[in-house]
Amino acid sequence: LIRGIEDAEKAAAWFIRKEVDCIFIPHCNFGTEDAIAIAAKKIGKPVLIWAPRDEAPQENGERLRDSQCGIFATSKVFQRFGIPFSYIVSSRINTPVFEKGFVNFLRAADSVRHFKNARIGQLSTRPRDFYSVIVNEGELLEKFGIQIVPREISSLAQTARELIAKPGDEIRSRAEEMKTRANFRKVSADLPLRLAAFEAAVKQWAQTERLDAIAVQCWDQLQHELGFCPCFVHGELTALGLPMACETDIHGALSSLLLQGCLHFKEPTFFADVTIRHPENDNAELLWHCGPFPALLADGSYSIGRHFVLPGNPEGVVNCALRTGNLTIARFDGIRGRYSLFCGEGKAVPGPFNKGTYIYMEVPDWPLWEEKLIYGPYIHHVAGAFGHWSAALYEAARYIDNLEFDPAQPSLDEIRKNLREGK
Repeated sequence: LIRGIEDAEKAAAWFIRKEVDCIFIPHCNFGTEDAIAIAAKKIGKPVLIWAPRDEAPQENGERLRDSQCGIFATSKVFQRFGIPFSYIVSSRINTPVFEKGFVNFLRAADSVRHFKNARIGQLSTRPRDFYSVIVNEGELLEKFGIQIVPREISSLAQTARELIAKPGDEIRSRAEEMKTRANFRKVSADLPLRLAAFEAAVKQWAQTERLDAIAVQCWDQLQHELGFCPCFVHGELTALGLPMACETDIHGALSSLLLQGCLHFKEPTFFADVTIRHPENDNAELLWHCGPFPALLADGSYSIGRHFVLPGNPEGVVNCALRTGNLTIARFDGIRGRYSLFCGEGKAVPGPFNKGTYIYMEVPDWPLWEEKLIYGPYIHHVAGAFGHWSAALYEAARYIDNLEFDPAQPSLDEIRKNLREGK
């Protein structure tokens, strides 16, 4: 219970010592805005303020509390101190408004925690012709504290070859486990073991360098080095909490981190191309990639096959459709020093069969989405997840300096309205 400056300093020291990820400041009354601003500024983490809906005045006209009045004062003082904050509409604690706001804030705080000061592995350079995935490594470090950790594919491939030649019990066990999730009948009998060894090599690197996500040049040097596509392993590692982005898309890896943080890493994201419009549904779009979508998200059959485009048709890609449900897609991107976070929500709908991993997403107004993607600093890559996560991304963006929140549908006004109403 913070009443004055001394309380604030003690509370701040305690929270800092405990290394908290965020703080919640429920107001009991009016008059402590200076103290909590000092505490919040010192702690430097995402802040949620809320006031319970105050009781009616007593029969004699006196009031016990002015909690709502308190958050009005606090919000102004926070702005004076330069403290970004979230708030929940004055409400009862057992209402949908409070529950939605509180849970949404926790998701946002987790997203911020994983994004800020992230270490992103970069496995080789971008593909030669992929100018679209060019990034400014210096800006990412200066603006967001994000570090890029490069490694040559040949170096990691050598580690993988050594593990393939002498696989231990853990790799053999992992290969057998992979066969319980995917159908390997149409590929080489030893492919599960080789994929498990490659996965182990990537995990060793990630653990040594403390990587939060990895962007991989997944074709075609890797096929020359190891003879397979890494798509299946991408899905496996993403499901284990290490998001993998294709085609050395560092901004794509960061997009996945932001979105998977909203899910508390309890369910994986998927990394997709925004590919073609649905042939019959004007508001639906194909989200597709060669095969990196996690098995946990598949709708039924999940089979390993050969790439139908790359020379030599290397094995290791996945063929599956994703399950039905509500969807959120997101893209962190930037150009000329300005960074934006695109997001939007839709739902899975039926569509024509595709090789690779895919899902069709229907949205209220696809031409609006397409226009926003075209004129924004975005490309064809997005991170996707099942569920409604635009509101969490909205809250997360307010705690990331130099980042503009840029939603499609729901719009910014709709997101705010849904939070006010607990929807």
